[in-house]
Formats: sequence, C-alpha cells, structure tokens
Amino acid sequence: MVTASRWLTRIAHWLRFLLDDTGGTQIVEFAVVLPLLMVVTVGIYDFGAAFTVKEKLVTITQTGARFGASQPSNDLSETSLSCPQLAAVCAVRDVVDRGLVDARMNDCGLDAAAPKAGGGADASTSWHFDANGGGCSSGLKLIVERAYIYQAPLGAPYGASTNLQVISTRVSLSYPYQWQFNKVIGLLGGTFNGPAQLKTIAVMQNLN
Repeated sequence: MVTASRWLTRIAHWLRFLLDDTGGTQIVEFAVVLPLLMVVTVGIYDFGAAFTVKEKLVTITQTGARFGASQPSNDLSETSLSCPQLAAVCAVRDVVDRGLVDARMNDCGLDAAAPKAGGGADASTSWHFDANGGGCSSGLKLIVERAYIYQAPLGAPYGASTNLQVISTRVSLSYPYQWQFNKVIGLLGGTFNGPAQLKTIAVMQNLN
C-alpha cells in the first residue's frame, strides 16, 4: 500500500520535473521570435535585390544616353509622333529595352510603346514612352530628351559665374519594383509603403 508520504513525494517529484522542463518555454519563445526573424530575413533579401536592380537600371540608362548622344539631331524639329519619323528617339527606346531584356528584367512591353510628346524640361524636344504590359505591377516610363541643356562652369581665367551651355541627351527611366517586404511586415502588425518606382537619370553630351 502506498502511504500518503510516498504520494506526496511522487507529486513533489513530478512538480520538480515540470518546472525544470524548458521545452515548452523554448517553443513559445521560438513562436514569438519567428515573425521577427522572417521580417528581417526578407527585408535584407528584398532591399539587396532592389539595390541590384537599381544598379542595373543605372547601367541601362547610361547606355541609352550614350547611344542617343551619338545620333543625328535632325529629329529635334519633328512633330510627328511615330517611330519612322522619330528614328533616333525610338532607337534609344530599343537600346533601353534590349538592356532590360539582357538583364533578365521585365520590360513591361516597352518595345511596343509609342512615343508621346513632352515629359522633359523642353516639351518640344522631349518624348516619353509609357509601358504597362507584361504583368507589371505599375507602369514603366522612359523619357528621352534630345536637347537637354546643362550648365558647365568654365573656371579660370573666366569668372566664377561663367558657364557653358552644353546640349546633351538626357534619358530618365522609372521602373516598377515589386517589394516582397510588404507581405511579411504585416506579421508584426505594421505596414510598409516603400517606393514602388526605381528612378535613374543619365546625361551625355551630344556628339552631333
């Protein structure tokens, strides 16, 4: 027969066992930390990927501006909004589109986008392309300015305020980036409205 003292001894042993067992505590701690760990991991990956995309866009935009600066300027007085007439402008579009495709990025259907007037500092010598195809979350916009003027300081022996007006080609690209961070920040009860558009600008002096 088990005496009362032995029952009390067994109960005390079970209580010590339950109190010493930390497995349940570790599971609770892991469940609390897991959402934060996911947010940090996805955030590092997402912002790293966005930085990589931005670097690719810088290279693509510079290539487009360099190509545009080497093109003839006889289309600057063209008023028709079609690629046969705006050959140099549409050629810049094609160079940018090829750069996106070669970088394995979604071109949003830029290759089929038609030029539209305006979008730059001088509406008479600038055109823009709006591309919304290919499943883009938001639109891609390319602006080609064939007679963009920037001021270049001449320096000595000229005055400090003496500048040279340089006629150049400026290419601006606004590219939609799909953030993954939006999907996990909600685990912590927060929201993230990061920039959906990555923007790059390149300027190159016209050679013709």
